[in-house]
Amino acid sequence: MDRGTILLLLYVDDMIITGDDTVGIYSLKQFLNRQFEMKDLGLLSYFLGLEISQDSSGYFLTQAKYTSNLLVCAGLTDCKTTTTPIDPQTHLTPLDGSLLSDATLYHLLVGSLVYLISIHGCSPLFTLCDALARILCYLKSTLFHGLHYSAQSSLQLHAFFDANWAGDPTDRFSTIGFYFFLGNSLIAWRSKKQTLVTRSSIEAEYCALVDTTQELVCLRWLLSNMGVSHSDVTNLYCDN
Repeated sequence: MDRGTILLLLYVDDMIITGDDTVGIYSLKQFLNRQFEMKDLGLLSYFLGLEISQDSSGYFLTQAKYTSNLLVCAGLTDCKTTTTPIDPQTHLTPLDGSLLSDATLYHLLVGSLVYLISIHGCSPLFTLCDALARILCYLKSTLFHGLHYSAQSSLQLHAFFDANWAGDPTDRFSTIGFYFFLGNSLIAWRSKKQTLVTRSSIEAEYCALVDTTQELVCLRWLLSNMGVSHSDVTNLYCDN
């Protein structure tokens, strides 16, 4: 497998088909066409809210249209942009502020964003609605940002992780975040609350390291099955 190969891999009749195997892909299309009613739509350009453009340098993924529709839905097409999605000095709790009289739009937007404040979806407050509006204003400032997957990227796997100790002011749970790069291409990421209360920032970091390592083991196994083996150790980076 050459460097930069798009990692599409399928098993059909004991044959491995990779993203650069044009003959294998054609055979797969013919096989699927015999089993199902289907239509070849050509090169991928839009799928599940993702806009995909491609050239000799690689692929570029963005969600400009999806985000624009959210701004229209929220009536924020003329809003001022922000440089951060949430005010770092703001700590949202279910006790501050008053309940919304009609939470229909709030639930619609939160469901579309699948963001952190969705944990308060059962009892949305005006403070949460303001936080949601700030997220949308931030998305407006990054409307045409996206992910670029270079055709010249290496296949070296590395990861970054971090944790904010006792970041939730209600239950004192920490939130961790990690993401993985294959060369310079971002392939996986996640942010979640930890499942136990840690007693120090270093303990929170160690728990984040454990969660990241578990995800790393799965990714190394998956890549190995796709023909991308990693005999060397994988570097994990944190901020301390």
